[in-house]
This record gives sequence, structure tokens and C-alpha cells, in this order.
Amino acid sequence: MSNFREVDRETGFLLPPSVNEWLPGQHLARFVVEVVESLDLRAMTGDYRGSGSASYHPAVLLGILVYGYASGVFSSRKLERATYDSVALRFVAANQHPDHDTIATFRRRFLKQIEGLFVQVLLLAREMGMLKIGTVALDGTKVHANASRHSALSYEHAGKIEAQLKAEVGELLAKAEAADQADLPDGLSIPDELARREDRLAKLAAAQAKIEARAKERFAHEQAEYQAKLAARQARAEKTGKKPRGKPPEPPAAGPRATDQINLTDEESRIMPVAGGGFDQCYNAQAAVAADSLLVIASDVVQAANSLPSRRRGTSSRSSPCWTSSTSCPRHSANPQHCWPTTAISVPPM
Repeated sequence: MSNFREVDRETGFLLPPSVNEWLPGQHLARFVVEVVESLDLRAMTGDYRGSGSASYHPAVLLGILVYGYASGVFSSRKLERATYDSVALRFVAANQHPDHDTIATFRRRFLKQIEGLFVQVLLLAREMGMLKIGTVALDGTKVHANASRHSALSYEHAGKIEAQLKAEVGELLAKAEAADQADLPDGLSIPDELARREDRLAKLAAAQAKIEARAKERFAHEQAEYQAKLAARQARAEKTGKKPRGKPPEPPAAGPRATDQINLTDEESRIMPVAGGGFDQCYNAQAAVAADSLLVIASDVVQAANSLPSRRRGTSSRSSPCWTSSTSCPRHSANPQHCWPTTAISVPPM
């Protein structure tokens, strides 16, 4: 005869349940609540007028954001839904359910304060042992810039256009010289045409100057790396008494390359490969997550197409969605197609 536990979803509680009993003692949600309650939130609470209906306390909304982001939930709508579905977020929200508009408005309203408070949370997490900085997963995604890739101008093409415009200016000056001896074609105004071309020449010169400045900065960085490689090669030779294997590093070339580009609409963006093939004008938005605690420890928007510099990549020259070892990556076990196994990254303590 079977012996099962009774299933009863109808009988009410004799006493109201305590949210404090819903989670184990070492749960991340408890840590988030304790840390948020220890933060100085007077800059937030003082910004409320106190009139009208009662507002959600900033500690509750900040706790929802911190725990949501730490567990990989960023959408305000998903956070609202999780306050019903997730026991941990019900605990953080004290069994309250702020809607997605409230959560999104709070984030936008106190964005600067939240950035500083998030740093404090991470520092406390590290001190208390909740954040174990060591193996991290770094993920990047291309964010399209508000500019077309067809607005990009290469250094080589800028030189060709400059030569063409200078030739056109020379022709216009020759026509101006002959203007006293013959009538000009209808609709041709030499001063206007000269001004138009000189304006384009000035813009080209400014674009070329910016490309040259970028090339100078790149050369300084590559030269420093080159010198470091030479020094390391020399040190190995002195230690072993033998000539190092392989070819010596090649010195970097100074000056801009013919393919160096600048976008005339958004000069901070860069041409990058995008999913599905092809290239577009983009930025590379990145986030680094501690593999053990799943806390987001860093985020940034960079101009490099690859998630890591090539000297730190573990396998190929392609940009990888995941740079942690496959055994430590929290995404890899769920969907291995997202990751290419590489060498795990060891990050020194902050």
C-alpha cells in the first residue's frame, strides 16, 4: 500500500507566514537585504516629498535591482514578475510587488546614486567572502551606433578626396583668373564653389588629424609592447645562455594605416563584425560575471571588436561570447553553444 504525504493547498495558516523563514541562512538574497539596509540612502529618501500615496522604500527597490542584476534579470517587467514567482525576490521585496514602471522610474531617477551604491555592494561582497574574484565570464554584445557604416572615411580615401578637391580648387582659381576675359557659365559662382570645396577640405583635414592622433596613440601602445617582448626575450637568453627560439618580434609601424577609418557621424564608434555576418558601425558592450556568485563585477562599453585583447585569448582570433573555462561558466552547462572553451581568467583582487 502506498504511503504519500498529504497534499493540501486549501487550509490557511493559523498565523501569518514569515518571509524570514522562506530562505536558508546563507542565501544571496539575505546578503543583499542586509547590505542594502546598511547603506546610506538619505540622498534617495530625502528626494521624496512625502505627499500623496505611500511610496515604496528605496531600500526595497534598490534591493530588487541589486538581486535581479546579480542573478541575471535586467528587465523591469521580468523583475516585477519575479516578485510573484521567485521566493528570493519575494523575500527581498518584503512580499511587496512594485510594478515595472515604478522599478524603471526609480532606476532612471537615481541612476548616479545607484552606480555608487552598486560599487559599495560589490566591495562589501568581496570583504564578506560572497564575491570570490578569480574565474569570471566575460560577455560582449555589439550595440549599433547611431551612424551608418557608409559614413566611415578611411585615411587612404580621405587622401584621394583631398587630392581631388585640391585639383578642383585649382581649376576654379583658373576660371576666376579667366573671368575678366570671358563670361562664366550660367549658374556658376566661383566664390561659392571655392567656399564649398574649402569647407570640405577643412573637414577632411580634421578627420585626417583625428585618424593620425589615434595612430600615434596606437603606435605608443604597440611600441611599449614591443619593447616588453624584446626585454623578455633578452632575459630568457641571459637565463638559459641560448638563443631564444622563434622569430624576434617585429617593430610596429608608425603613422596611420591606409585602412584606418573614422565615422563622420559618430567618430567614437568603430566598424565591427556583427552576428549573421557582415560589418556595421557599433560599440562593444561588455559585462564580467563572477562564476561562483553570479554577481556582475564590471561592465563597460568599449571600441574594441574583441571581448579581450588578442594576447589574452585562449583559442582563435574570433571574438568569443565567453572567456571562462567551460567547467566554471554558469551558462555553458545550460547551453554549450554559447561558449567556446578557453583558458580561465585570473583577475587580481580589486
